[in-house]
Amino acid sequence: MNVKSTVENKEKFSVELVIEVGKEQFEAAIDRVYKKNRGTISIPGFRKGKAPRKVIEGMYGSAVFYQDAVEEVYPVAVEEAIKEQNLDIAAAPKVEIMEISEEGFTFRADIVVRPEVTIEGYKGLEENKVLATVTDEAVQNELNGFIERASYMEAVERPAANGDTACIDFKGMKDGVPFQGGTGENFDLVLGSNSFIPGFEDQVVGMSAGEEKEISVTFPEDYQAEDLAGKPAVFEVKLHEVKTKVLPTLDDEFAKDVSEFDTLDSFKDDLRAKIADRNMSMSEERFKAALLEQLAAKVEIDLPEALVETQIDRLMSDYSARLEQQGISMDMYMSYMQMTMESMRNELRPNAEKQIRTQLALEAIARAEEIQITDEEVNEEFKKISESMNLPIADIESVLEKDKFKIDMARDRALNIVTSNAKANIISEEEAMKIEEVKAEETEETKEKPAKKTTTKKTTTTKKTTTKFASGETTAKKTTKKATSETAAKKTTKKATTDEAGEKKEPATKRKTTKKAEEKTEE
Repeated sequence: MNVKSTVENKEKFSVELVIEVGKEQFEAAIDRVYKKNRGTISIPGFRKGKAPRKVIEGMYGSAVFYQDAVEEVYPVAVEEAIKEQNLDIAAAPKVEIMEISEEGFTFRADIVVRPEVTIEGYKGLEENKVLATVTDEAVQNELNGFIERASYMEAVERPAANGDTACIDFKGMKDGVPFQGGTGENFDLVLGSNSFIPGFEDQVVGMSAGEEKEISVTFPEDYQAEDLAGKPAVFEVKLHEVKTKVLPTLDDEFAKDVSEFDTLDSFKDDLRAKIADRNMSMSEERFKAALLEQLAAKVEIDLPEALVETQIDRLMSDYSARLEQQGISMDMYMSYMQMTMESMRNELRPNAEKQIRTQLALEAIARAEEIQITDEEVNEEFKKISESMNLPIADIESVLEKDKFKIDMARDRALNIVTSNAKANIISEEEAMKIEEVKAEETEETKEKPAKKTTTKKTTTTKKTTTKFASGETTAKKTTKKATSETAAKKTTKKATTDEAGEKKEPATKRKTTKKAEEKTEE
């Protein structure tokens, strides 16, 4: 492999390499392709797979194996050239064959390199920081979770009231005919939860165990089942049992049952301390996020489109992984949200651009501060991750690439420098909420304004060679390989984890579905 020429366009952050692959390397690739494909080629007079290479080339042309050989060689040649030229590439190169013969081939690789920027004034930034306080209400809300888990249901001998759970059988009919999904047995309905259509639960209130009753309702006009929307219906209801929730007594015994503490006061003090730690951590993260917004704004360059598209690819991949952990495919999600792949990518674009600008800013600070990460420091971090996840360190090393991890560590240290040198204006949570409300209103106003239509040019991350051979197309079956040429670094994969919550399935009598945005699976 030999790089014949290099053309650099600094304004567009691109480099054009003309790479020559010599006869020896090309010949070796052709021979490998022949051995791999000969079993699929039938030549009269030879058993399948036994025809010599010269015979196959004589029948189908000397260039019969050229294209597959090129596909095999050029990713390696590009990778070697990138290392030789010390390029920090931003996306997979585009490749175009220029010349090809038995002496080898020459091709052009168009490479988008990662921009290098300089950042001024990253020390002394000023941002708001929320004062981390803990209210009695917050402590009570935290305590309510323990109360809820310690409570239990108890049958009562009285008419049902709001807040009770009524165990019922029900059978719904429209015009005297039962409808699909309108029947249930021994269903626990929490009265006042509004989980059934309007008017149903109100008429169960006052019923006693063993009582039967006909309940008349009208389905909402926008009910999800069109044949029921706006239509009257009658439900035959039988109430089996009325249950009420019994809450524990809040005393020292309760504290002993649900915690490691002997008194309720000490348990509350511990909850208060944990909430304070959590609030302080959240406040610090919000402070850092605001500083990152400022840093991103300092990167005033037109980002290479290929770099943005690559970042969108990563976001799409991460999003898809999170959905799959919830049992939802990307196709299902887009269909449900009435989105296309293009509209979803456009939605992710602003976030992708902001992430890139933030990364470039932090990398510039790391260079300015001469931050260097050693192999020993990376190994120590891998060890910590291994211990925290209870996984062999070899598993961590197989997923997290060292060079990539060094860059992440350098960015983290750069952010620490920015944070430690920033001025924090302490504000209350109420003030922070007002600021967020103003930002949300401004964002909404911006959305309402007609936007200038922009055309997004789609960047192909990989390009298959399409050289035409003088001998014409071969009738022999070829093994085609998609060249992926991820030459900069193996993509670092992070295992996404989400909490899954089981939810009781409601019958078709459930209250009307609201806006799709409210039905959306929580991410």
